[in-house]
Amino acid sequence: MKALERWKRRAGQLRVEAYALYLACKDPRVPWYAKALAAAVVGQALSPIDLIPDFIPILGYLDDLLLVPLGIALALKMIPQAVLDECRGKAQEAWGRKDSDKSVLD
Repeated sequence: MKALERWKRRAGQLRVEAYALYLACKDPRVPWYAKALAAAVVGQALSPIDLIPDFIPILGYLDDLLLVPLGIALALKMIPQAVLDECRGKAQEAWGRKDSDKSVLD
């Protein structure tokens, strides 16, 4: 049961991180290449269309389980820390999650 709770918490943190990336895309202090990657990752995370269709065995969930978290991690490294901290705070307020200041991917 604890494993399920841990997965739910991580999924919630990934939602917050994805929303923080969305907010960072709109910030003028973020370089254009970081905005482009962040927009692609957020688009993939929120899009109902997958790069690899889910009906393909094993590979179908690859984009959901690997590509999105890795894309989020890479995009977070490209964004200036001050901007990222500000966007994470706004995202946590929007999601009502004030329990964690750390990223699941740090």
